[in-house]
Amino acid sequence: MTVLIAGGSGFLGTALARALRAGGHRASVLTRRPQRDGDILWTTRPNDTTWRHAVDRADAVINLAGESIAGRRWTDDRKRAIRGSRIEATVALVSAITAAARPPRVFISGSAIGIYGVQGDDVVTEQSAPGSDFLADVCRDWETRAIEASSLTRVVLLRSGLVLAREGGALPQLALPFQMLMGGPVGTGRQYMSWISLEDWIGLVRWAITTTHVSGPLNLTAPAPVTNREFAHVLGRVLHRPAFLPAPAFALRLALGELADALILGGQRVVPARAQALGYEFTHKALEDALRDIYERRT
Repeated sequence: MTVLIAGGSGFLGTALARALRAGGHRASVLTRRPQRDGDILWTTRPNDTTWRHAVDRADAVINLAGESIAGRRWTDDRKRAIRGSRIEATVALVSAITAAARPPRVFISGSAIGIYGVQGDDVVTEQSAPGSDFLADVCRDWETRAIEASSLTRVVLLRSGLVLAREGGALPQLALPFQMLMGGPVGTGRQYMSWISLEDWIGLVRWAITTTHVSGPLNLTAPAPVTNREFAHVLGRVLHRPAFLPAPAFALRLALGELADALILGGQRVVPARAQALGYEFTHKALEDALRDIYERRT
């Protein structure tokens, strides 16, 4: 199978391409900074058609392009970059699929559980209504552009949660205070964290590629979301570090502004209802099993 990954040079795209190649598939990466064999220079300029030929040859196109939402305050310029990078890339890919002589069999487009907004303790499935904050609006617009390809190919929308891996993603940053003996819950600690291991994230994407009756939104989260307090205690136990120093909400809001409430202090109890109903078997259902596998696996 030939798979084309847009935005495939980041944390998730790199891991996915590696796994696909290890499984015997041909995986090419569309990137603005080609560095490896198989990388294809990608721009979203309408008159640049070089990379579009790769869409014609692909069995599956995966869209993971977009500016990181974490790490910096959400200024107006930053918000425009977060939204624009996702919309512009998705529009370009849908345009290429529309123009393809042989459209791919499936278009898998990134999204996030941020589409649901802050939901507190309510259990959230793919049937839950979208939220109304900045991230929810971005994800809704992002998905709307991707769905425009549904008349030509099967479209799957990856609503990803917090992807856990030892290197890359948010876990190294979450673990750092614990390694410095300063770990603990954040804010009240009662907000839910909807996590998934990198192994299951890759497994679900590969499953979505080959499972022809899967389409539409798909929550990429583990079956058992946990509160932030429970996450801190489990992480501390796995790392053999204390987990009793809370990070006050006001300090996070002071440092990160709106981003703090959207990504850290707000809660989402998201479950993978469709994946479970359609038979996907999770490798890591419990947080402690996932973290022990991440930190104790011998390499």
